[in-house]
Amino acid sequence: MTSGYSDGDNRDDALGWAGDDDPTLASGDEAGETGETASAAGPGSGEPPEGWTVTGPASAVEAKAAADAAATRVATSSLALVSLGIFGGIYLLYTIGWFIGAGRIQIPTSDVVSEFMFMLGLWLAVAAPAVWFAVTFWLTRAHPRARFGWLLIGVILLVPLSFISGPGVIA
Repeated sequence: MTSGYSDGDNRDDALGWAGDDDPTLASGDEAGETGETASAAGPGSGEPPEGWTVTGPASAVEAKAAADAAATRVATSSLALVSLGIFGGIYLLYTIGWFIGAGRIQIPTSDVVSEFMFMLGLWLAVAAPAVWFAVTFWLTRAHPRARFGWLLIGVILLVPLSFISGPGVIA
């Protein structure tokens, strides 16, 4: 029975890449054997070879802190995701409520500046729930308990009173 390698090919050739024998790809130990230096500053100096740049943390302490931070990142639990979805839905309904409520309000002034300021305040009120949710989500990435606390505070503070109380309350 023949192996199919009658041309004298080596079976290990299938496991190699073209250019594996390139001397510029030698590791530090192999470079020392060939007479080349592993780095221009000398081995163990902590300096990268000439022409190289360090990416990531520059010191071992920073590298360990970055690795620890990456290891402590925990995936968001199912309960947290469902809660965020519920809060997102509440804030979406609040935005819609403020939009409908702002459309019902009659502008009480005839001065151009006062009218502009009143309209600006109405549209900022419409945008407030969406902005509150986005900013809370962004600023409390590392503190999930604080995130839910601030989202709950926003649910209480941003109730669309103009929608709930009906038109004609502001006169």
